[in-house]
Amino acid sequence: MTAAVAAPGAARRCRSRGSRSTLTRGSGVALGLSLTWFSVLVLLPLAAVVAAAAAGGWSRYASVLGNDQTWAAIRLTVTQSLGVTALNVVVGTAIAWVLVRDHFWGKRLLDVIIDVPFALPTIVAGLVLLSLYGPRSPIGVNLAFTRYAVFGALAFVTLPFIVRTVQPVLEELDADAEEAAASLGAGRFTILRRIVLPALAPAITAGAALSFARAISEYGSLVLLSGSKPFQTEVVSVRMLTFVESGNEGAAAALASVMLAIALAVIVVLDIVQRRVARRG
Repeated sequence: MTAAVAAPGAARRCRSRGSRSTLTRGSGVALGLSLTWFSVLVLLPLAAVVAAAAAGGWSRYASVLGNDQTWAAIRLTVTQSLGVTALNVVVGTAIAWVLVRDHFWGKRLLDVIIDVPFALPTIVAGLVLLSLYGPRSPIGVNLAFTRYAVFGALAFVTLPFIVRTVQPVLEELDADAEEAAASLGAGRFTILRRIVLPALAPAITAGAALSFARAISEYGSLVLLSGSKPFQTEVVSVRMLTFVESGNEGAAAALASVMLAIALAVIVVLDIVQRRVARRG
């Protein structure tokens, strides 16, 4: 009887000890500094944008989204960003696989070149793309001032995200499970679907989220190559700059908050997809 009574009390004490914070004094200070820095750099600016957008009420959103030119820019930006992200998932994962699993001449050089879009200022990237795919293209391919130019510029600046998120995971992935599955008669597609992809799913979705977020906010690499033609090649970032230059900062804030909501929705969808892929694996 005594043991039966003592057991719940012991369990409660264990739960109480388990629920206590494990932060040390140094960890607490580091956490406080991190949250403060994060708030100053991210939370406060986001809150300011949302507050500026909300100041005009729903009528401001209706005015911004009801404008045909703005809606055309949103549609172009989102569709092109989704297409580029889908392409990056396939091509970026394949490049990461080649860099990790294969050995060939020039591998180190390719590994370095992958980071070039990270190192180049975006306006320089736009100039490089214009010189290669513009009216004076040395290869005879002129994509300037078309939607293909928008797609190409976004693909150029976002490709490294998938490669650099998948590559370290592939390097740490144990090949023994793949070899064991192959010895038991599993085909390459089965091994890829049941072993490799579930392990890579978090990294792929993280890279896809970064790729999409960068694509919908890109500006510098598009200005020269796309021409920013209204209803044709004008993206959201250029449209927001037009609002700011005309003194309509409230409309720019409203458009920015809409794009923030779209980015968050895509990130949530990607997280759901990677959970399902990992679970099925």
